[in-house]
Amino acid sequence: MKKEDKSIVIEQIAATISDYSCFYVTDLTALNAEQTTNLRKACYKEGIKLMVVKNTLLKKALESLEGDFQPMYSVLKGNSALMFSNVGNAPAKLIKGFRKDKEIPALKAAFVEESFYIGPDQLEALIHIKSKNELIGDVIALLQSPAKNVVSALQSGGNILHGVLKTLGEREN
Repeated sequence: MKKEDKSIVIEQIAATISDYSCFYVTDLTALNAEQTTNLRKACYKEGIKLMVVKNTLLKKALESLEGDFQPMYSVLKGNSALMFSNVGNAPAKLIKGFRKDKEIPALKAAFVEESFYIGPDQLEALIHIKSKNELIGDVIALLQSPAKNVVSALQSGGNILHGVLKTLGEREN
C-alpha cells in the first residue's frame, strides 16, 4: 500500500471513530466466511458498523485524534476488527449473542462513554452499561415518582373525604 493510500485510510478510520460515541476492538480470527457474513448481517440489523483494520493504521488513526487512547495500544496485535455504535452496550450484546459455543468474536478492548475497557473479561460489564436514552428514562421515572405519589394520595384522600361527606349527609335525613 502506498503512503498516500495509507494516509487516506488513516483519515477514514479517524473520521469514523469521531462519528460514533463508542467503538470496540474485536478479534475475528477463527471465523470462516459464512460466520463473518452472518456477523456482518447481525451488525447491520443492530445499527453497528463493522470494519476490519490493520493495527498499525488504527494506532496512527487513534494518535491523530484528540484524547489519549494509549491504554488500547497494548491490544493492537493479531487480527483486529472495529465495531462502531452510538449505543454503548449494543456491540457487547451482539458479541455475547453471537458467541453461543465459541470464544469468537473475542473482545480485545472497548471505548465507551470516554472510558476504556481492556480485555475479554470486561464483556459482562459492557453488557450492563445503560445507554444515554435508558439513563434519561430512569431519571424521568425517578422525577415522576414523587408526583405520582402525591396525585395518588390526593385521589385516595378525595375518595375517603367523599365517602365521609356522603355518610354524614345520609345521617341527617
